[in-house]
Amino acid sequence: MKLDRPLLLFISNFKLAYNLLCRPDGTFNRTQPQSQLLEPSAVPRRNLAEFLDRKFLANMITIPVDVVFSFDVVDRATNLVNGVFPKLNRTTHKHPKVISVFLNRGGKLDTTRSWAFMGLEDNNGMVPSNSIWNKARYGEDTIIGNLDSGVWPESKSFSDEGMGPIPSKWRGICQNGKDVGFHCNRKLIGARYFNKGYAAVVGPLNSSYETPRDDLGHGTHTLSTAGGNFVTGANMFGFGNGTAKGGSPKARLVAYKVCWEPAPNGNPCFDADILAAFDEAIHDGVDVLSLSLSWGPTLFFYDSFSIGSFHAMKHGIVVVSSAGNSGPREASVSNISPWMITVGASTMDRQFPSYVVLANNITFKGESLSPEALPDNKFFPLISAVDAKAANASFQDAFACENGTLDPQKVKGKILVCLEGYTTTTDKGEQAVLAGAVGMIISNAEFSVNIVSAEPHFLPASHINCTDGVAVLTYINSTDSPMAYITHPITQLGTKPAPFMADFSSRGPNSITPEILKPDITAPGVSIIAAYSEAKGPTFEIYDTRRVKYNLMLGTSMSCPHVAGIAGLLKTLHPDWSPAAIRSAIMTSARTRDNSMEPMLKASYIKATPFSYGAGHVRPNRAMDPGLVYDLTVNDYLNFLCALGYNQKVITLFLEGPYTCPEPPISLTNFNYPSITDPRLSGSITMTRTVKNVGSPGTYKAQVKNPNGISVLVTPKILKFKEIGEEKTFNLTLKVKEASVGRDYAFGQLIWLDKKHYVRTPIVVKAV
Repeated sequence: MKLDRPLLLFISNFKLAYNLLCRPDGTFNRTQPQSQLLEPSAVPRRNLAEFLDRKFLANMITIPVDVVFSFDVVDRATNLVNGVFPKLNRTTHKHPKVISVFLNRGGKLDTTRSWAFMGLEDNNGMVPSNSIWNKARYGEDTIIGNLDSGVWPESKSFSDEGMGPIPSKWRGICQNGKDVGFHCNRKLIGARYFNKGYAAVVGPLNSSYETPRDDLGHGTHTLSTAGGNFVTGANMFGFGNGTAKGGSPKARLVAYKVCWEPAPNGNPCFDADILAAFDEAIHDGVDVLSLSLSWGPTLFFYDSFSIGSFHAMKHGIVVVSSAGNSGPREASVSNISPWMITVGASTMDRQFPSYVVLANNITFKGESLSPEALPDNKFFPLISAVDAKAANASFQDAFACENGTLDPQKVKGKILVCLEGYTTTTDKGEQAVLAGAVGMIISNAEFSVNIVSAEPHFLPASHINCTDGVAVLTYINSTDSPMAYITHPITQLGTKPAPFMADFSSRGPNSITPEILKPDITAPGVSIIAAYSEAKGPTFEIYDTRRVKYNLMLGTSMSCPHVAGIAGLLKTLHPDWSPAAIRSAIMTSARTRDNSMEPMLKASYIKATPFSYGAGHVRPNRAMDPGLVYDLTVNDYLNFLCALGYNQKVITLFLEGPYTCPEPPISLTNFNYPSITDPRLSGSITMTRTVKNVGSPGTYKAQVKNPNGISVLVTPKILKFKEIGEEKTFNLTLKVKEASVGRDYAFGQLIWLDKKHYVRTPIVVKAV
């Protein structure tokens, strides 16, 4: 029965998006007359939502659109996305059931070693007795859903060997549509596809879109990382050989296909489909949702992730999302809602070194996954792409080895040096092959970027950093006959330092609510080997006819399902914990030092901060017994929205029915988050936090590392807990000691210690 509930409308005419105050990526459109612009920061926070609700939506309503999707704000009595309407008129926004109108935006798709790196098994694949895998029965019967590009069901990672009957709580289906060869089993227990939002942008779809099968590879990779079964002998072209498995290898998996081949605007996934998938996932009975998707930071009531994940959280579902790949730019972190876990990306202690050896006996370490090899120890002529440019090409385009910029007569039989950027490194390899090169060296273009990627090139190749690239070019210019050799890649374990932050991982501060630190945590997201679609080549390129069962990928898309798998383990071990308690356990047990016992670094080898890694690098074995947690309820999140100035109309997006906001509203600095942030500290402030005992009885003492120029006083300094579930409240008084600290953020930490637990919370402060 359809209930009478408020509606949320989506606009899908991207061609007219320039008429809006904001672009779909959340950036302000400066081509608009200035009289129509008002920066959110210029609006008092208590009135921001009301201002946008009236002025911004009124502007949007005047735009002709092609399709409108409706959102019924109920838990499951009817679908969240339940209709398609032919046109939106000027008065639609006045309808009493219309809460919010926003673009049907497009979003982007943001192993065999990583679990050993995090301590779940040793280097020989043996699982210690104290591993969370043993304690949590490998995530047995927890249901993990994945909103992504679907799944390749034939992969061995989704074999149901050793799996028992499907849990009775499962209420979903295996929607194979027109794909009669697509089958689910006791491991991959469900799959669905969603394409109405996509069709609203690209036009009518044929029957090939009626399937949850993954033709991109992204969804198969992320889902198997979260919960793939054990597969021995997994590797990519022989590299990284080992046993592939997910974080919760005995979990049940569900694929929600919301992403397709990129639309003409470049986006493969759209809001309407994402919200529809959230709705079905809630109905189906999943325990954890993994979302390796992101776009720019967005106001909560214009963000399908925020709205959908809030409804999931209300049902006890842990939602884990990627922070985005827009780093190292500051304030670039996406998925900043406090009710989801936001994950950055960092390295692990495995590399695939391929060495560049110059004829002057100087050697440079790069990385590669090229299955092709040069003859042993045979040197070849070396040429810079600038020297090999075609007559009609610019130096810049040729140096990047772009299509058609190389002269085959100059390149043939030589090792070509290309500069990273503009095109993918595998695209450069394709151009090198077409021009007749026997090998390729790719150099980073920035000195501050020290991550080099191992890619499955079409010819012998090595990716080196910028410093080494300059040295290679200097050598070329120093001799009339430069010569070089590239060694075949190998798999190397135990590399140091690790982890360090990936340069692409999006960073804080949180640009929407700077009082909430984002990202929350970091996890392995570089050179991750996991299952892959056999419909796509490993480079994603059309011309790549090679097929692999396991592929190596990097991005926050890869780190996100690591944490989703860990959340699955915690769900199995502690089924009564709330999503907030699980996030708290993951955050407060994290580490901020690498395997050299030094502070974690950025890719530039500069000390990283909580804006890069949040609370730190995830430690699953510590997370299963955190001692204390910072818990939050649905009402706490609603009070958070009230503090932002959201009115009753907007709050209805997140909660069916009315909600009375507290008066006065809560201070965001008192929001019971497992990080402590004040972006505008003037003089002093006293904050409040409450911790819940989830471990054995104990006495905890406070230990503080003060941020530079800030004093921190904790009262009381000792907390005594006699039983599980007992809660204690404490205050922190932050005071500015030095006026000079106002130039930038300062970082510290609060640690609650007993004889067993180490409950660490980052402190992030900016004095004004």
